[in-house]
Amino acid sequence: MPKFYRPQPPVFERVEDERLHRKQRLAAAFRLFGRFGFSEGIAGHITARDPEFTDHFWVNPLGVYFGHIRVSDLILVNKDGEVVKGDAQVNQAAFAIHSQIHEARPDIVAAAHAHSIYGKAWSSLGRLLDPLTQDSCAFYEDHALFEDYTGVVLDTSEGKRLAEALGETKAIILRNHGILTVGHTVDEAAFWYISLERSCQAQLLAQAAGRPNIIKHETARLTHSQVGAPKSGWFSFQPLYERIVREEPDLLD
Repeated sequence: MPKFYRPQPPVFERVEDERLHRKQRLAAAFRLFGRFGFSEGIAGHITARDPEFTDHFWVNPLGVYFGHIRVSDLILVNKDGEVVKGDAQVNQAAFAIHSQIHEARPDIVAAAHAHSIYGKAWSSLGRLLDPLTQDSCAFYEDHALFEDYTGVVLDTSEGKRLAEALGETKAIILRNHGILTVGHTVDEAAFWYISLERSCQAQLLAQAAGRPNIIKHETARLTHSQVGAPKSGWFSFQPLYERIVREEPDLLD
């Protein structure tokens, strides 16, 4: 078989350049979430670990619409939940959930959670996704279920239990709540969220129409190795990034 070249995630010599890159990707992810209708009131957050202060993360300011967020709007939050850069407040649920995920998973850079409609609908069933499509195989044996819904997550102890349920997987279904994804780059976490939301939609539609054919275990595992790797998630985000920057360049301000 011929070998095909694929771009690779960039490597930075200066921490300042890496920080700016992560913030630009983060702002773009919010714009895309807004474009795709993932926003609902003040709910939802995407975080990016700071490359220098690794127990700090960048996140959206409380109460700002996803589709309006710029790089300059992002705030930096420390491990105690204090805003150390920026003038806005942090969403309490964002800190309770993301601080614990970033602490439990030092391998990941970003985490994404929103109240998108199909993720919410699927979460109410309290079950994992089946491998029904090539795209959903990215999550085969690589997503978890958090079954204990107790209301809005406002305490870090609840965030810790969520992080424990996530384990080493890339995504988690929060029963009666929604979905959450993580990644080794902002790009990856954002793309996995978009893809998981659409996989929830696809399975809901398929089940409503009839009895879907489930991909066999061995084939689902093979497909996961082909489409579910971190670099695949990163690469799949690049066309979306180029699109949103071209259409809404003010996000870089």
